[in-house]
Amino acid sequence: MSKKLFVVMLLALLLVGAVMPVAAQEPVTITWFVGLGTGTNSEQIEVQNQVVADFNAMHDDIELVINIGASNETSRDTLSTLIAAGTPPDIVGPVGVAGSNSFADQWATNIDQLAADAGFDTSVFDPALIDLYRTPEGTLSGLPFAVYPAVTYYNIDLFDEAGLNYPPAEFGAPYVMPDGTEVAWDYDTVAEIAKILTVDANGNDATMDGFDPAAVEQYGVNFQWARMRLIWTNLQPSDQYYNAETNSISVPEEWTQATQWYWDRIWVDHTAPNATASASEVLQPSGFASGNLGMAVVPLWYTCCLDNSVGNFTWNIAPVPASFDGEQHVAMDADTFRLVAASAHPAEAFEVLQYLVTEAAPALASVYGAFPALPAAQPTWVETISARYPMGVSWDVAAASLAYSNPGPMHHESNVPNYTAVYDREFALLSLIEGDTGADMDIAAELETFATDATAIVQGQ
Repeated sequence: MSKKLFVVMLLALLLVGAVMPVAAQEPVTITWFVGLGTGTNSEQIEVQNQVVADFNAMHDDIELVINIGASNETSRDTLSTLIAAGTPPDIVGPVGVAGSNSFADQWATNIDQLAADAGFDTSVFDPALIDLYRTPEGTLSGLPFAVYPAVTYYNIDLFDEAGLNYPPAEFGAPYVMPDGTEVAWDYDTVAEIAKILTVDANGNDATMDGFDPAAVEQYGVNFQWARMRLIWTNLQPSDQYYNAETNSISVPEEWTQATQWYWDRIWVDHTAPNATASASEVLQPSGFASGNLGMAVVPLWYTCCLDNSVGNFTWNIAPVPASFDGEQHVAMDADTFRLVAASAHPAEAFEVLQYLVTEAAPALASVYGAFPALPAAQPTWVETISARYPMGVSWDVAAASLAYSNPGPMHHESNVPNYTAVYDREFALLSLIEGDTGADMDIAAELETFATDATAIVQGQ
């Protein structure tokens, strides 16, 4: 073949290639499974569908498909079936720490590497919130999305009636006692002012000789709807609860101290309600919302249930008290989206994850009723919640709390084997402390029994 003929044929082939259409590459399908937590009511579904549509409009290479389950229990069964069949979704959520534990071995733990590969800067989140998703091995299992820091809700009207100063509005600020003395805002201080806030039917508070603990009409403090490990963690976080090497549960010394502190408030000072009082008309509906409770240490999600208090009394929020070690620690309920380790397309799944926790965060957090971990999304939440509760609540406390979040190993819902059964045993312990026979319990003996029982549970005995 002559050189001239070869050149002519090559040019012809190039011309043909230029005019022939190139087959479009099929987009990668990424499935988002919703149902282990919130996200299944009609308003949420509408917003989630719009989030999916917005993502797909911006991406030709990825098609995001949403799969919405029914109830949490049914959704767990559905997800288990999908995983067992080898057809798992790529991303699951929103789901909390406890809700994630049922599938703890299914989640991707290489989020650090995926973020680096995608060029995603995780420093847009508070480092303490990143550490919440650190595994004991140091890898990263998630990115922050919705956070609910524990805060101190307090009844302004009851503080005014008692002549008490309000709790401090900033971390590290002191509390000012009625005589002007400045003291640390810690659980010792809470115990003292709770006595002044606890009042019986005759108008006597718990500091007075005539106080009648059988006729309390106003209580000083509670841990609203808390489980045992959350109460322990509020008072003093610890990473010594579960020992993976020995596969055993123990009650750290600081949690023995915490149990004694809580028991004293119920059965010695009578400033925290026992189970009977909590169920009585005095504290209905839902404890703090009754208007007959001075302070409640509870995660921020309690804004869910205070609408009926508007117009009845005025309330605000303050930082949680300092723990027994004198340091600020904030127990943090948290929801996120988990990447499934078995996903066939981890890079594309991460692309969806970073979209959900950043660009889509304002819309999703608002419809979920969640405080966003992303600082840029927080003003939208504040605007929405302020319209709902227009009494000038110090919402900046929520943002300030994030820097004090407990890391993953100290989280009050950190995973242990047979998590649900251990949870039930924790609940039984709390029921004993708060129950009618709690006044006669031997704290040391009961904690020892609890540790023995919980160890047997994690070991599958």
